[in-house]
Amino acid sequence: MKDSFINRKYVIMALIVLATLGLLVRLFIIQVIKNSYRLSADNNVLRYVTQYPARGLIYDRNGKLIVFNQAAYDLMVVPTQVTKIDTTGFCDLLGISTDLFRKQMKTAINYSRRAPSVFLKQVSNETYARFQEKMFMYPGFYVQPRTLRKYSKPVAAHILGYVSEVDEGLIRKNPYYRPGDYIGKSGIEEAYEKDLRGRRGVKIFLVDVFSRIKGSYAEGKLDTIAVQGSDIVSGIDLDLQEYGERLMKNKRGSIVAIEPQTGEVLTLVSSPNFDPGLLVGRIRSDNFENLSVDTLKPLFNRALMAYYPPGSTFKPINGLIALQEGVISPSTLFGCSNGYLFVRCHSHRSPLNLQDAIAISCNAYFCQAYRRVLENPKYNSVSDAFDKWKEYLTEFSFGTKMGTDFVNELPGFIPAGTYFDKYYGKNGWKALTVISMGIGQGEVLVTPLQMANMTSAIANRGYYYTPHIIKSVANAGNIDPAFTIKHRISIDSVNFEEIIKGMDEAVNGEAGNTAGIAALKDIIVCGKTGTAQNPHGKEHSVFIAFAPKDNPKIAIMVVVENAGFGATYAAPIASLMIEKYLKGEVTNKAREQSMLNLNLMQ
Repeated sequence: MKDSFINRKYVIMALIVLATLGLLVRLFIIQVIKNSYRLSADNNVLRYVTQYPARGLIYDRNGKLIVFNQAAYDLMVVPTQVTKIDTTGFCDLLGISTDLFRKQMKTAINYSRRAPSVFLKQVSNETYARFQEKMFMYPGFYVQPRTLRKYSKPVAAHILGYVSEVDEGLIRKNPYYRPGDYIGKSGIEEAYEKDLRGRRGVKIFLVDVFSRIKGSYAEGKLDTIAVQGSDIVSGIDLDLQEYGERLMKNKRGSIVAIEPQTGEVLTLVSSPNFDPGLLVGRIRSDNFENLSVDTLKPLFNRALMAYYPPGSTFKPINGLIALQEGVISPSTLFGCSNGYLFVRCHSHRSPLNLQDAIAISCNAYFCQAYRRVLENPKYNSVSDAFDKWKEYLTEFSFGTKMGTDFVNELPGFIPAGTYFDKYYGKNGWKALTVISMGIGQGEVLVTPLQMANMTSAIANRGYYYTPHIIKSVANAGNIDPAFTIKHRISIDSVNFEEIIKGMDEAVNGEAGNTAGIAALKDIIVCGKTGTAQNPHGKEHSVFIAFAPKDNPKIAIMVVVENAGFGATYAAPIASLMIEKYLKGEVTNKAREQSMLNLNLMQ
């Protein structure tokens, strides 16, 4: 019995020793090996203040500053430090109501009484200057510097995009972002967010149990400096962009101009538009809501997202395909008796060859040429020939996204043969069923950007570079290689020359040609008018052009909605834009004033 008692004593002692060793080992791990617990404790006495970087600047192609930064401040609050204060005076300084003060304080208290949180976002530099002088009267409040976007001119909103605070959904998707961060939305701000955003920094401060700052932690050795975002040079010509927006004021439509030799977008106008400054700061949310419900749809980017039938501006493409397929030659003659079957045409001399048909814009000619394309005997069926026709269009990037750096680009619509099979049955349709597509009507739908790109390909005699807004990014080397690839069209360059002759004659030929209003002194402009049928109202005025004829510097597309003939409004606007870009000034002041004063939205 005695031996049993002694044995139990040793067992108990052994258990106590083992338990003590276990505790010592655990304590050693916690204090020496693992620092997570120490860091957790440190978090109770340290304040991490984020240092937000300034976003990169945005310039135009000539080095003119478009977007820069202005100082702003988030007003922070630690509720436990807020003693009795003059609430009315406080609110007057910040320009807020006492109701908002109580609401914000309640939100802060619910978050934490001791930890800092945002009381008021994006306080302007002017408001902060007033508040700073009397901030000592309001313990518990301090400011955290931020920056907001500012614009050198109130233009290019659809190109630039805007910046807004990240939401919880985005934070879950992208771990880089944290509450309080800002991110680019649409335009350049979104497309080049990673370049523009920079890198956050942090300052660590020692605080007491009341969350009052007592000094820098570790003499600032663990602080990190915020790194400003990279500057961006866009392809935009700021002066041309501003001029285009002035010309399109009080009109619906768009202008897209491209430098054919590089694919850089020189200007992209969508009208009606808005001042990009409306989407900056605390007023952004209210202004965005107002713009969203505006019946004029200023947020809608017509240049990238609006679908139009191209009308007669599509005839050069069908002429190219007919030449390449060998169903016509430049000298092929077609007659016109004010139209072809059920497709009407205006009165003009007849018959016409290809060059004259482009210059005069004969519907009958291109209906007959298109019919020959679809009834080409080398294909087994009209459907097969139609799909070949669509292949050519795809090479021009019709019916597909081009892969630009515009985030809202849409593909337009070019149907396949199977589209008509659904309506008419397999082989139940023929060339005459879709004949209106020969003159850019029917099911063909394109965006202004696509038409500008097509014009660029014609100007280059058979190739184009993917349209893009970027010219260079600081510290990033070359731009995306995709924008330097030459996309060649499988149509012989000699055929492009024949089409260009017709576009030259349309502008600079004898009286009666459709685009004579676009002619310029000392500059050979090649163009094509279009009157796009609109099932919802009056036809759209459309015009494409490039200049000079040799070594072209600009390719442009203009659409003015519900404005009638292409020569009435679209062509003179394009002519003014071309002269402004190539010469720096406009010589026909009367025409300029007429377009500037024109109001088609009354």
